[in-house]
Amino acid sequence: MPPPRENPLRAAKVVHRHAWLWEPLEEEPSFVLRAMFGAKAVYLDGRLMLCFCAGEEPWRGLLVCTERAHHASLCAAHPELAPHPILPKWLYLPEAAPRFENTGTALVQLARRRDPRLGVLPRPKRRRARGTNRPR
Repeated sequence: MPPPRENPLRAAKVVHRHAWLWEPLEEEPSFVLRAMFGAKAVYLDGRLMLCFCAGEEPWRGLLVCTERAHHASLCAAHPELAPHPILPKWLYLPEAAPRFENTGTALVQLARRRDPRLGVLPRPKRRRARGTNRPR
């Protein structure tokens, strides 16, 4: 009996539409890519740096994870950036921005150089009490 055939459609891997932007960061020893609310979050040295969203507006573009104190200087350097309309603690570069590719590449380079304006320390996960069942 011949071996079963593998379904070629099943083997196809979906590539995130913004993967080309974070690919240069994959060489970094501390690079971590995690799923976060349907987006892809990039961590460097344990800091959440950038979040790539591929949903519907306003979740289609690049979130720059930063403190509010750095908004003015980052927006002055990259006028396409603005506080996200739902998550205003972070800056947002919409995919529809005319210079999305150039600005996105520049922000990735800032992250790679560990620009101190980029990145936030994620909150530690709360531990559940022992023996406590999770509500379903």
